[in-house]
Amino acid sequence: MTSRPATEDHLRDLARLRRVRDRIDREYAQPLDVEALARDAHMSAGHLSRQFRLAYGEPPYAYLMTRRIERAMALLRRGDLSVTEVCFAVGCSSLGTFSTRFTELVGVPPSVYREQQARATEGMPSCVAKQVTRPIRNREAQVSASQLA
Repeated sequence: MTSRPATEDHLRDLARLRRVRDRIDREYAQPLDVEALARDAHMSAGHLSRQFRLAYGEPPYAYLMTRRIERAMALLRRGDLSVTEVCFAVGCSSLGTFSTRFTELVGVPPSVYREQQARATEGMPSCVAKQVTRPIRNREAQVSASQLA
């Protein structure tokens, strides 16, 4: 049986984690780092990272990058921005890091995704397009044998 203060602390931590997640969702294009997020949530960076992973399945930085890649996918599908413009629009400061993370999560580099997907969701309601194109870290892109050759 858990004590009442421990339960209250746990609920307080969950509320803080929800606020951190909501801030990442809202401010994904801004420069965010785990230390600043933790400071604003009145937690240590290590505690925030551990608790965030327990609550949401991935650490805060990985969640942030997933949000950025998700938004980048939508911008690339539109087709009116270059990969570099998309990289900076979603808050990444390094094109190399952006391309690497994008390829890890989506399975193809951003330039290839842009070419392949430019019209894939045309006419599809945005809520459906978002769901079917969302990158999911726990199911990272599989590399086929033909891609390795």
